[in-house]
Amino acid sequence: MSRKRRMFDIDVPDVDSIPVGKAPETIVPSRRGPMAAAISENAGSLRDRQAAEDSIRAENDRLALEFVELKRAGLIVDRVPLDQIVTERLVRDRKPGPDEELDELKGSIREIGLSNPVRLERREDGRFELVQGMRRLQAYRALLEETGEDRFARIPAGIGAQEAETQLSYRRMVDENLIRKDISFAEMATLARRYAEDPANDCAEVSEAVAQLFKSASYTKRSYIRAFAELLARLDKVLMFPQEIPRNLGVELKRRMDNDDGLVARISTALRSAPERDAAQEVEILRGFLGEGEGTLPTGKTAAAKPAKPRQAKTTFQVPVDTGVARCNASDGRLELRHDLDFSSVDRHSLERAVAAFFKALEDE
Repeated sequence: MSRKRRMFDIDVPDVDSIPVGKAPETIVPSRRGPMAAAISENAGSLRDRQAAEDSIRAENDRLALEFVELKRAGLIVDRVPLDQIVTERLVRDRKPGPDEELDELKGSIREIGLSNPVRLERREDGRFELVQGMRRLQAYRALLEETGEDRFARIPAGIGAQEAETQLSYRRMVDENLIRKDISFAEMATLARRYAEDPANDCAEVSEAVAQLFKSASYTKRSYIRAFAELLARLDKVLMFPQEIPRNLGVELKRRMDNDDGLVARISTALRSAPERDAAQEVEILRGFLGEGEGTLPTGKTAAAKPAKPRQAKTTFQVPVDTGVARCNASDGRLELRHDLDFSSVDRHSLERAVAAFFKALEDE
């Protein structure tokens, strides 16, 4: 049995046509076998795969670095255990006592969760200092105590590094609170006073504290805060509800105190004479010292001139009594007496004797 010869079709140039010492001008490409082609294709595939892996690894490194930077800036939200959060570094501007609106916030958190995370700073001891979100933190703590549910044991928070300067942390807290509708000028003034009293802040004057903390506020708003700070410094020991004092009332009272050395003593006496007063009564007592029809704006500027009208002379004063404070307006031919007492319930004859005694006392003068 004869073996079959295998024939290969190979193009070989004519040797005689090749000049001695020279290579042919055209080189016929050699044909690769199936195995060489497979190896070449596999090597190309490996190179492409390695390039793809290198690209993915570089993208992951970039994202990891970006994540770390965002977390340091407090822009990455984490869930932090409530028992790891403290409120020691910053003085708060929240008014003392129960928060009447906390139940509304708790209901919202219970139903839809916390839409705005709190802001924390990481401390060296591993715990976290609250910068923004005191009411949100209080709501979570109250919900955990009331329900015992694990979902309220941790609060969503943006965590940043602790600021080297305490003033920056204060500014973050203050700037957030400036947009609150319920924060009073008394609360802002209290924060400025406490900030100035803290030796660590190197800020001896309240006016300087207002300029530093409330830099984002308008000039007019800062002037109101300074006025309230001075008002509270003079009446701090007798006021029970300073946060309820309206802006115009507080600014005008401060202006009049600047021009009347005895006004502080008279207001203090009137307030001490009503120890059982509520917020509305305290504000009414303070209003009584302003009188009516003064025509002066809270900023101290005089209102635009109006046609002069004859105005009846009036005397306004307050008289501390055992049952509170009697507010009086006296004018020509008229005396108005206001008191929390229901005069209609007093025996008519008793009223007549009191009025007669009043006129008798005036005559004896």
